[in-house]
Amino acid sequence: MPAMITVASYNIHKAVGTDRRRDPARILNVLHEIDADIVALQEADLRFGSRTSAIPVDMIAEHSGYKPVDYDIRPGGIGWHGNAILVKRHVEIVAHAPIHLPVIEPRGAVWADLSVHGRPIRVVGMHLDLSGLWRRRQVRSILAQLAERAPQPTVMMGDLNEWAKTGGCLAEFAAGGFRTLDTGRSFHSRRPLASLDRILIDRQFTPRDCGVHRSARSSAASDHLPIWARLSI
Repeated sequence: MPAMITVASYNIHKAVGTDRRRDPARILNVLHEIDADIVALQEADLRFGSRTSAIPVDMIAEHSGYKPVDYDIRPGGIGWHGNAILVKRHVEIVAHAPIHLPVIEPRGAVWADLSVHGRPIRVVGMHLDLSGLWRRRQVRSILAQLAERAPQPTVMMGDLNEWAKTGGCLAEFAAGGFRTLDTGRSFHSRRPLASLDRILIDRQFTPRDCGVHRSARSSAASDHLPIWARLSI
């Protein structure tokens, strides 16, 4: 029987909301509203100092049903260049690593091989460059690095910084066999005008539903709204 899996992507803006308050508990409350099995986060660490997680690790453990995929060797960190993946506690983390990208400004991506309801799934979280040229180079780099590994059903998601509905870096994903889901406009959270956040799937997934999660909390918690998709595999 097909298994149903919910994934989500959320640029949490270092847990600083549109009211300019840093409130990590509010981010966790938004994640509770979505109730996804797997969440890719962007801008998940603090900009200065030790660059620890914008949501304290002990807060994730004590006040959510999630556990982080640990990419960071620094105490209190969970991500790589602000990219992090949270999974529900029933999800098994099989393997994981950061993805190094060609960059002008600090950027990165992360991948994790997971087992969800007994099904193997590869998840990639990313935050791509503001430059269209560099975005395309970064997508090609991600696809090339994944091609070095044994294939698995793969979901890619994150803040792509792509304003175009088609073309641009989305064409690179399509050439690599990935379909972009029409989740909707996620930026700016107060008045969404652009679909900067995207979820992409390979042919082994069937999309059942997808969208932008807009609520009173999510409209205030970050400058981006979270996006989600329900998939069967």
